[in-house]
Amino acid sequence: MLLRKITLEEFGAYRGKQSLDLTVKKNKPIILIGGLNGCGKTTLLDAIQLALYGPRARCSGRGSKSYDTYLRESINRQHDPTRGSAVTLEFTVSVDGKEHYYKVVRSWRTSGKTLKEFLHVFVDEEYGDHTKPAHRAQPDAKFSKLLSEGWADHVEDLLPLEVASLSFFDGEKIESLADPERAASVIESAVHSLLGVSTVQQLRTDLLALQRRQKLSDEEQHLMDNIHAQEKERDSVLEGLETATQELAQRRVELTKAERALEALEREFEKEGGGLFERRIEIEQERKRAAERLADLRASLNQIAAGPLPLLMMGPQLKDVRKQAKREQSAAEADQVLSVLEERDQWLLEFLPEETRDAVISKLEEDRTKRSKSTTLKVHFGLPHDALPQLTVLDEVLIRDKARATDLLALAADAAEELDQLDRQLAGVPEQSRVEAIQLAREEQLQELARIQDGVEREAERISELKKRREFVTAALERAHNDFVRTKVKAEEVERIIKYSEKARGTLERFGEALLQRHISRIEVAMLQSFKELMRKQGLVHDLRIDTGKFTLTLTDSESEPIDPGRLSAGERQLLAVSLLWGLMKVAGNRLPSVIDTPLGRLDSRHREHLVDRYFPHASDQVLLLSTDEEIDEYLLGRLKKSVAHTYTLVHDDTNFTTSVVEGYWWNAGATNVA
Repeated sequence: MLLRKITLEEFGAYRGKQSLDLTVKKNKPIILIGGLNGCGKTTLLDAIQLALYGPRARCSGRGSKSYDTYLRESINRQHDPTRGSAVTLEFTVSVDGKEHYYKVVRSWRTSGKTLKEFLHVFVDEEYGDHTKPAHRAQPDAKFSKLLSEGWADHVEDLLPLEVASLSFFDGEKIESLADPERAASVIESAVHSLLGVSTVQQLRTDLLALQRRQKLSDEEQHLMDNIHAQEKERDSVLEGLETATQELAQRRVELTKAERALEALEREFEKEGGGLFERRIEIEQERKRAAERLADLRASLNQIAAGPLPLLMMGPQLKDVRKQAKREQSAAEADQVLSVLEERDQWLLEFLPEETRDAVISKLEEDRTKRSKSTTLKVHFGLPHDALPQLTVLDEVLIRDKARATDLLALAADAAEELDQLDRQLAGVPEQSRVEAIQLAREEQLQELARIQDGVEREAERISELKKRREFVTAALERAHNDFVRTKVKAEEVERIIKYSEKARGTLERFGEALLQRHISRIEVAMLQSFKELMRKQGLVHDLRIDTGKFTLTLTDSESEPIDPGRLSAGERQLLAVSLLWGLMKVAGNRLPSVIDTPLGRLDSRHREHLVDRYFPHASDQVLLLSTDEEIDEYLLGRLKKSVAHTYTLVHDDTNFTTSVVEGYWWNAGATNVA
């Protein structure tokens, strides 16, 4: 929050309409307002608080008076009370990175014996929005009825009253902060209000109130008890199902281990020839069958060999016999033809004339002579006339027997090879003593594996039954929910609210404790650093601690011995109080204005210089100093001038008891010092 302007109309000693421009400049956060005692510096501070908080404002001039009485007495005595007074405060607040402009006008007037108060709040939501082309330096505030009616709540979001008491203070309040008990209350208030711990506590309180408002009727509670009983049964089934699932998983792990152990035994058994040992009888039977098959094949070969098959070895001789048979057959046929030709020639000669008969006879004889030569053979075996067909049949038989013999020989070779392999396998069968122990262990492992498999099957059956039970219970619970859906919805909402409210309260409690401890640690560091910057005696205070329970402040020296605040001088106690406020503002992020009335009372020159050089320019982004001429004199003004944005002097007229605001400060072309 940054204050921009305050306007007083007939308020207290301020006659007429008096305005102060409170805007700050870059690296110039200070607004210096000078005035002698009784000129209205404290009244100006009260006006700021009155504009913001109305009846809740902690105005120094109110005391124990009622709010109406205070407002009546705040109207300038020379002004008509029926026309009343007004205080206008203009300021800007950054919310979510966007600057909002506010103008709060609080006015009041009398009407007979009654007093009427009016509050008008104007706001410019778009002010300072540099992302829009319509950005403007001058605000365009519009009246907000909603904010005007709810301002008391809204201002607590902008600047809580407890926080304002730390931001707006006078010299007397600073001196009172040097008291340990008063400092403890200020620290506690700051931590809770300024740093957000009170928000956490309020949330816990609101959640507790919310829990207490939740309640079900007896009938609704009975219905819910019934549903809870069914839910309990369902939970029991689910728990049993979960247990059974875990048991099944364990059994499966055991099964896997047992299978691996069996596989290891099987490999060892196989390595020792156990497979051959178990198949010994089978191999012997296979060998017997192979030997019988080989004997049968050999018998078949012998049988074929007893037939004409050996004649295959006489292939050339059979070929010669076939040729001889053809020659003998041709000679026999030629002999038969000669006999027939002689008879034909005799018959033919009878029909020939004499003159041609001799020539024909010569030709015929010549032909017969030629033919008779083919009937004469050098070698004649006297083969039968059907020798050639018999030889043809013999060839076919030999081809058939040869093919059959070839097949039998191949089968016999395979049978012989199989017999050799079986003999080699039988030769490799180990002795019984070598595989007996492994065989026994394998049989035991097989039994263990069967036992575990039984357990797996039982657990699987149990899970199946529990799933059926779960489905049954779930269906029953769903029917109950359907029957009492409205009651259940309300009850669940109540339960949910209570459950999560309690959970949130616990979380907020832990968060609040952690937040409190974090803020206390930061305040300790910031306050000690501020105190050391302001103190003339650098070695006086070595450390500073704040108790998280009572918020009491403890100072220690270089030997870690506690320092009694009574040992400090009045000026040192005032610096301690300033350090407390400065440290709090540092931790809060300097986002609030600091309004300080009579800031340098009871301080020596060195400490005043420290405040002017080290505190005021850095106390906050905006610092309003309400000072007398003896506090910030011409010398200190020279040291402070580079950080000052505006200067004003409150000039009081003792003749009519009114105050007016004049620009400038003593010693810099300001107003005349009017006593």
